Amino acid sequence: MTEASPPKRRLELVSTLLLALATVATAWAAYQSRQWTGEQSQGYSHATATRIAVNRVSAVANRQAQIDVATFIEWVDAHEQHRAGLAGFYRARFRDEFKPAFAAWLATKPFEDTGAPPTPFAMPQYRLKASDEAEHLEATAAADSEQAKEANQRADNYMLAVVLFASSLFFAGISTKLQTSRARTAILGLGCVLFLGTLIWISTLPAQLTI
Repeated sequence: MTEASPPKRRLELVSTLLLALATVATAWAAYQSRQWTGEQSQGYSHATATRIAVNRVSAVANRQAQIDVATFIEWVDAHEQHRAGLAGFYRARFRDEFKPAFAAWLATKPFEDTGAPPTPFAMPQYRLKASDEAEHLEATAAADSEQAKEANQRADNYMLAVVLFASSLFFAGISTKLQTSRARTAILGLGCVLFLGTLIWISTLPAQLTI
């Protein structure tokens, strides 16, 4: 049995080292891809749940606005009929959120000044807490969706890294089957370049370490 030449032993050592490192790197990239896929799923789940809450809160805001409009119309009708008692009855039943806008609107003398805002709903004082909450929830849902998209992209990047590391594993493995030293060196060199390039690339990607 003849002893392998020094160049051949060096190639075998490099091949073994590349096989070991690429195996570990492949496992790490696969783990990261799975982690970011889970992050993506959670992000979309949060966004969906938040948008359900948006619909519920928006429905509340719509009902409140309808109540404000209805009572205001009744008040205007009673006012125009000079039925002070009935007008006072409706005014006493205005919702608390509507009262500041109504008071600000009356201060503009709408029945005397034709340039006054047409209704209290055109006043900046008319703000519904439910509407503000719905806007906040919508912004939260949008942020969750954006984070989910980013997580999906990161999962895809790590899955690509898995493919590239697996390719370097293939080159490292097949290099041991080649007969000529030149061919083995070329294939092994290609595997090393592919491995190092991929390793440098994924080092720039964020890692997800939560379990």
